[in-house]
Amino acid sequence: MENHSIKNLDKIANLARQNIIKVTTEVEGGHLAGSLSCIDILVVLYFKVLSHNPAMPDWDERDRFILSKGHAAPALYTVLAMSGYFPEEELYTLRKINSRLQGHPDSKKLPGIEISTGSLGQGFSAAVGMALGYKYDKKNGQIYCLVGDGECDEGQVWEAAMFASSYNIKNITVIIDRNRYQIDGETEKVIKLEPLKDKWNSFGWETMEIDGHNLNQIQEALEKARGTRTVIIANTIKGKGVSFLENNNKYHSKPCCREECSLAIDELNKKLEFI
Repeated sequence: MENHSIKNLDKIANLARQNIIKVTTEVEGGHLAGSLSCIDILVVLYFKVLSHNPAMPDWDERDRFILSKGHAAPALYTVLAMSGYFPEEELYTLRKINSRLQGHPDSKKLPGIEISTGSLGQGFSAAVGMALGYKYDKKNGQIYCLVGDGECDEGQVWEAAMFASSYNIKNITVIIDRNRYQIDGETEKVIKLEPLKDKWNSFGWETMEIDGHNLNQIQEALEKARGTRTVIIANTIKGKGVSFLENNNKYHSKPCCREECSLAIDELNKKLEFI
């Protein structure tokens, strides 16, 4: 946990977006748009809220973060590198043979990864199990889990939500990246999720709804949720930060070409001048 101002967090988020775009372009792979929609949340977590130590990734008293939407690995890798878990240059090994940075997070290869994720729904189930373990061991740490809104189509998500309520687990925070798109299109056209807040309430969870790009709201919600069983519905924009990427689902799992990358970085650099 660090004492960063909101202005500083805004700069970090901008640079994180630049890293994600540059890296996915260079390696010609990676889920771009969904990484950009959740990066503000991860920046606030790792640079303001999460109790963690990059020099001691297995510190016993740490909070834990699980990226259940494991395809957004470029966002997590970027934040881990920028906070000191491994050198930023290593980001450019993304998805390469023998790299520690595979297409989905691998806990056996990279420090800071609590569990390998990618099969949607399973990361959240594991997070609930970790929270139960912390409860029984009387640890003060909080378990944080980022879930995609398309991921909420998975029955396993609701089984885990019901389990956490049944066992009165109160040290887990779920953040839903509510960007309203999944690989097949708009979430409400694939399988309707709304009323999403009411559904989580009915499963025994406290709920909050925020702007997932407002750093103040993200910080306040995460801090308020500590010590409770809460889901934060973070309304986000897929591809946030670059005009031609926003709400453009063709970039769900497609990186920018080099020309697009240059345009995107120029746009982000102009925004950086006004932060």
